[in-house]
Order: sequence, then structure tokens, then C-alpha cells
Amino acid sequence: MRYSRVFIESLGYTLPGEVVTTAAIEQQLAPVYQRLKLPEGRLELMTGIAERRFYVPGTRPSTISIQSARRAIEASGIALEHFGALVHGSVCRDFLEPATASRVHHHLGLPDDCVIYDVSNACLGILNGVVQVANMIELGQIRAGVVVGTETGRNLVEGTIEQLNRDTTLTRNAIKFAVASLTIGSASAAIVLADAELTKTGNRLLGGAVHCRTQHHELCQSDGHAELMQTDSEALMHEGIATGAATFERFQTETDLSPATIDRSFCHQVGVAHRKMLFEALGLDPAIDFGTLETLGNTGSAALPITMARGLEERPATPGDKIAMLGIGSGINCVMLGCEWQKTLVSGGVEASEQ
Repeated sequence: MRYSRVFIESLGYTLPGEVVTTAAIEQQLAPVYQRLKLPEGRLELMTGIAERRFYVPGTRPSTISIQSARRAIEASGIALEHFGALVHGSVCRDFLEPATASRVHHHLGLPDDCVIYDVSNACLGILNGVVQVANMIELGQIRAGVVVGTETGRNLVEGTIEQLNRDTTLTRNAIKFAVASLTIGSASAAIVLADAELTKTGNRLLGGAVHCRTQHHELCQSDGHAELMQTDSEALMHEGIATGAATFERFQTETDLSPATIDRSFCHQVGVAHRKMLFEALGLDPAIDFGTLETLGNTGSAALPITMARGLEERPATPGDKIAMLGIGSGINCVMLGCEWQKTLVSGGVEASEQ
């Protein structure tokens, strides 16, 4: 897929206020660690994740998404009347019905002819939403749109800790399937896209590629009712990287980018081993990448966009930089997008009180 009149205008994000260290999680797992004689520090050593953040207990995803989307919209400087689409793309949502996007739309005050809906696709929901909004802009159906999502990982992590401590039949081998759940953190991010007439940045979305290998859909599954997740982390990592490599071949053809011409990259945040192996498979220099997994953990669909936002804040892009957005999610699905960057508009902050 290629685009000629779509621009990534601005990014917004909202961080949780509470920081929870991996060491603190291991302390809560003391009963199972002692029974299985597991060494302390094992979890951080395996994943590279030192801490993650959680929103206040009971926080609705929409409450935080409102804040992130508002930040992105205000940073863009685009009038609300020009927004024709709002997509809420996180795994976490307020309820099954109506769409979480409904509450976000109401509080943002977007036009009543705005297309609004939720998209759920594991860690790729926000990127999928970006593709959908970009398609609408390219077709001339809308002039601007916002994609937002908020992952609230507290219940998954705390539920996993409770289950591991309660299950006295658990073995060293069986506990491996719960490791991925303990890497989860909370975060929220939003992306505003605009057409060629509205853009103030000139950050052109060049195009991208998608690829799926759904024969591996059982490697990571979550029962939404129990809020628990079973993941074959090692198999998922290897198959995910293979899927990413296949996608990257198509990505280069569609965007005319290559490892030699990509200046910056932002990828889904899983663990240090995953990142190292992914960049080796794609032939990319790790020096061009920016990571947040060490302090935010795996924040699902928000991981890539919040990493991109914070990375561009910390080290602004040089005008003309080619940026690769490398998304991989369970299923297994992959979305990779490329853009030519000119100007950064980012607005971020820590969660505010209930709206």
C-alpha cells in the first residue's frame, strides 16, 4: 500500500502515575519463587524490563484515551470540524457495547458526522486504525482523523500473580507460559493524521505492508473473562520475527525504503532478546532504534506509538529522516509503515483525575 496525500500530523500520550518495579512483582511472587527455588532477578534478566506503570485502579480506558486524543488534537492545531474519523484501537475497552470510541468522541466534542468505532487486534489495533484512517484520507472521504488507545494492564498482572501463588501444582516449565503476562504495563497514545491541505508538518506517510501467519494464533491467547493470558513466549518470539522478516520484504518494495535508507525506527516493545533478534533478521542497525520497554514494559497496542512519541521528544528527527514503524502482534499479524519526517508535534503527560 502506498499513500500520496496522507500525513502523520501529531502524537499525544498519557502515562500512568504509579510505577511498579519488576523487583516488587517478584517480591509478591515470593511463595512460588520459594517453592520452585527460582532466583530473584530472573524476570528482569530475561526480559530487560525494570519497571512498568499502572493507572489508578478502576480507571476506564476511555478516560485516559480522551486525554491522549485531546493532547494530540491540540498539538496538531487542526480545528475539530475537520475531523472525520475516530478509531479506538486498544485491546482494553470500557465495555463490549457500545464502542469505547463513543465516550471518547463525546468528550472530545468531535463532529456528529465523524465515523467512530473500535478496532481490536492484540498489539496492532492502533496501527490498524492508522491504516484505516489513512485509507479514508487518501480516498478523499475525510480530511483528518485521530486514532487512540489505552491499555490498562494492572488486572492482568495482578491476576497472574494471584494465580501463580495459588496454584501449588505449578512447575518450573509451566510458569514459563505466564512470563509474558508479567511484562505487561499500562500506557495510552494517540495519532492524528491529516490530508495535504491541512498538514502543518509535512510528515508524509509513504505506505507500508501487512502480513499474517495465522497458523500460529494459539501461541498467545487470553480469556477476556478471567483476564489471564497463556503465552508460549519462545515460540511466539521466533515465529513473530519470521513474520516480521517476511513483512519487511514487502515493506521495502512498497515504500522504497531499505536498511541503508531508514534513519529511525520504532517497534513493538516486548523484550531485549526480541529486539536484538528482530533487528538482526531485518538487517537494521540497533542504533537507529528507540526503546521504552525497560521502563514501560509491554504496553500492547500503545507500545509502538508511545515509544515513537517519546523517542521523537527525546531525540527530535532531522528533517527528511525516513522513519520505520515496525508492528508485530499475536495472531500472528504484522503491520509496518514508513514515513518521511519533517517536524515533530508531540504532547504528553501523566494521567489526570476522572473526567
